Amino acid sequence: MVKKYTAMDNAVCADGRCRGMFMFYGANRSGRFSGRIIQLQNLYRNSMADLDEARAIVRSDDTVALELLYDSIPDVLSELVRTAFIPAEGMKFIVADFSSIEARVLSYLAGEQWRLDVFREGGDIYCATASRMFGVPVEKHGMNGELRQKGKQAELACGYGGGVGAMKAMGALELGIAEDELDGIVKAWRSASPKIVRMWWDVDRAVKEAVKEKTTTATHGLTFTYQSAMLFITLPSGRRLAYVKPRIGENKFGGESVTYMGIGATKKWERIKRDSV
Repeated sequence: MVKKYTAMDNAVCADGRCRGMFMFYGANRSGRFSGRIIQLQNLYRNSMADLDEARAIVRSDDTVALELLYDSIPDVLSELVRTAFIPAEGMKFIVADFSSIEARVLSYLAGEQWRLDVFREGGDIYCATASRMFGVPVEKHGMNGELRQKGKQAELACGYGGGVGAMKAMGALELGIAEDELDGIVKAWRSASPKIVRMWWDVDRAVKEAVKEKTTTATHGLTFTYQSAMLFITLPSGRRLAYVKPRIGENKFGGESVTYMGIGATKKWERIKRDSV
């Protein structure tokens, strides 16, 4: 995180501003914006109580005071990264984020009504999910509050077809969830959201049919079109995602999956193999 100061120094223009921090369509699979240079989408989250005092000490170059007052100077510098951005006089930075955006979009596309109701009413999706999974009321810092963490992990890992492996990758074991619980948690999440599970299979069939038959299919507000050796996915917004030279391949389980050409993990143009699009 301390390297961001070097990035800031390299990026700052003559007028003291930084430009070009976001790239349109930077994520070539999803089409979303991506961060560049300073990477403003990945800033350290503050936990220090008195940032002003720490900033004043750093600006005075008083390393003795820093070593006396704080356990780690690099940690202090990481905490202060956000304070290095200063709005123009009379202006404010408005920092915003999409709350639970993946879960919201998934619930909307699948038509999982109870989840949509939670979002509309400003509820806690992790508590609501845990409550559905375990059949008991769950309140953050309240009744059965210990189950919220399991609901959260399941929500983060399972929404787009993830299973036990995804739970582990999301850090379930490190958070104290026993390994022998994971399979049951995954099954409980899927039982609580049957319309989402049905959507996975509907989308899977629609994509494969579009590629096999070189035609157009649609389901859950998504349209899949094979055209000119490309698979286009038209989103509800009207925006299109493109997959180059799609074809039906075999996944690691011996079943069918759609593969396509793209930039792989090694930054080479190659055939991308996924268990699903």
